Amino acid sequence: MEKKVKGLLEDFKAFVLRGNVMDMAVGVIIGTAFAGLITALTDDFINPLINGIGGAEIAGRIKIYGGQYLNWGHFVTSIINFLIMAFVLFMLLKVFTALTKKRKKEEEKVEAKKDEQIVLLEEIRDLLKKQK
Repeated sequence: MEKKVKGLLEDFKAFVLRGNVMDMAVGVIIGTAFAGLITALTDDFINPLINGIGGAEIAGRIKIYGGQYLNWGHFVTSIINFLIMAFVLFMLLKVFTALTKKRKKEEEKVEAKKDEQIVLLEEIRDLLKKQK
């Protein structure tokens, strides 16, 4: 039983210490902080601008039966938050994709250059063999 527990703990340790798990944890923490930032941007800047320009109240609600309300303003704010987050993520992915493509092209150039060097070395080898 003790071996099973030690093995399980070792497996868990190896799982947690892998790079992708730690990267994911950092990503979740930063994403949560970023979501708070976007919510503050929407609540403190965008909604007041919309209220001031159009005269419409974003924090609106509609009274329905039994003293209940439909908070349509909160829903609109959530949609704005989502759109901002989606746009930022889209832009980050575009930049990441462009950087990845650039790096891949550079690696292909290095590989092509290595291939040329190998071909030249093989030709030199063959010429040396012919001379002997």
